[in-house]
Amino acid sequence: MSLWRLYYHIVWATKERLPLITSDKETALYNYIIGKSNSLNCILHAIGGTEDHIHLVVSIPPIMAIAEFVKKIKGSSSHHFNHNLCPTSEKFAWQEGYGIFSLRSKQLEQAIIYVQNQKTHHLKGTINSHLEKVSA
Repeated sequence: MSLWRLYYHIVWATKERLPLITSDKETALYNYIIGKSNSLNCILHAIGGTEDHIHLVVSIPPIMAIAEFVKKIKGSSSHHFNHNLCPTSEKFAWQEGYGIFSLRSKQLEQAIIYVQNQKTHHLKGTINSHLEKVSA
């Protein structure tokens, strides 16, 4: 068994930054992403966001490429959203690309708190502009 400690803060947005992650669908979407992360043997430390973007703090094992993790989460979650959460003519989609930042173990707790408090940060204007601009 290998020992690994890899922490990442990943951010991506809805297509055209449309406010598609409504409060009535947010919990189900986040729960799906948590379950999918678990099935990929990744550790999702935190998930949060607003109507138009999402943040994850995650540990991805070194046998999986970061791009592969993001591709699987984005692809399967948009499919789940369209077929289970909102099966209407309006289609949910994620914007292409994402931002990713590696974290030291000493930064993990701070990143988790930041992600869990996304809505408050956006309301109060206390966002970290470096993290938020990548999802623009």
